[in-house]
Amino acid sequence: MKNSAIIFDYGGTLDTRGDHWGKVIWHAYERHAIPVSEQAFRDAYVHAERTLGKEDIIRPADTFRHTLDVKLDLQFSYLRDNGLWQCSDSEMKKKHEAVLSSLYEGLQATVKHSREVLLALRERGCRMVLVSNFYGNVETVLREMQLDDLFVRVIESAVVGIRKPDPRIFLLGVEALGVPAPQVTVIGDNYGKDILPGKEAGCRTVWLRGESWKDEDVDGKAADYQINDIAEILTDIPGLPVTFSASSETE
Repeated sequence: MKNSAIIFDYGGTLDTRGDHWGKVIWHAYERHAIPVSEQAFRDAYVHAERTLGKEDIIRPADTFRHTLDVKLDLQFSYLRDNGLWQCSDSEMKKKHEAVLSSLYEGLQATVKHSREVLLALRERGCRMVLVSNFYGNVETVLREMQLDDLFVRVIESAVVGIRKPDPRIFLLGVEALGVPAPQVTVIGDNYGKDILPGKEAGCRTVWLRGESWKDEDVDGKAADYQINDIAEILTDIPGLPVTFSASSETE
């Protein structure tokens, strides 16, 4: 069997087990009793993401812990400034630190699991590329998470000037792997931004299904396989390093 070639997404795929980061942060709000509604949180989350997208706030040398810190600061400030959360400076600071610590601890555990899977893939001769919509600091984040030595190339939207769901960003990954697109497998958590454009680029697709941001009925037809844990690619996906049954193939 030929060595496998894989394009991985990062955010939501390697760091949250398929769950949308908005949901991950909301559940941290719930755990630490931030007294706002989920809709208020969603508004704050969107505000923070749009602000980070428009303004040059995150720098290439910023870690993901710092990125999370900034995101929470933007969210909490929005909630208080818009009268959605009545709190003192000291209370906001205390909640901020609690949520940040909780999120980062969970992130580290998830990435450790992902790293074990990626190491197993590399040991079995798999070549991997990372394709990510990020803030310009994904190389720093990969070093922070000890994932920087596992990819033959890292393709970041902020660097190449192409964002998912544009399939051209996946074609850059195919080019980096040096094999025809049908021999490349795209693995991601976002159906609209990973699976559909990955399929349009001519690749096989594996959808890591977690908790999505929106409750929507997706037929999943563009996903060749659906999984619930990234470790399933070691055993259940034909054509990847270990071939067993097609038990997780989309019907």
